[in-house]
Amino acid sequence: QVQLVESGGGLVQAGGSLRLSCAASGRTFNTYAIGWFRQAPEKAREFVASISRSGGSTYSTDSVKGRFTISRDNAKNTVYLQMNSLQPEDTAVYSCAGTYNGANWAYWGQGTQVTVSS
Repeated sequence: QVQLVESGGGLVQAGGSLRLSCAASGRTFNTYAIGWFRQAPEKAREFVASISRSGGSTYSTDSVKGRFTISRDNAKNTVYLQMNSLQPEDTAVYSCAGTYNGANWAYWGQGTQVTVSS
């Protein structure tokens, strides 16, 4: 079993930055990939970024490329999402998730609220 806990959300002005953390416990951390997802009010959840087991491969959705960076520290069992140049449309609940097979996101954290004011 894997437990994921997000932190680092908050209120920031447009153009500002936040760093989200996803701390994992349970099974060996470097055996699963981690993704970040977000859900804005009355919108479907959307993929933001993901990182492979080793951290050697990352993916992100087009809307955050050049602004958000995903990274992981396997020694600390933590994945980070550095978010720069935040815009009001980035406002959402951000959740991290874990997958062993790259297709089924089986483990989820509770989410952290990010609010960007204009």
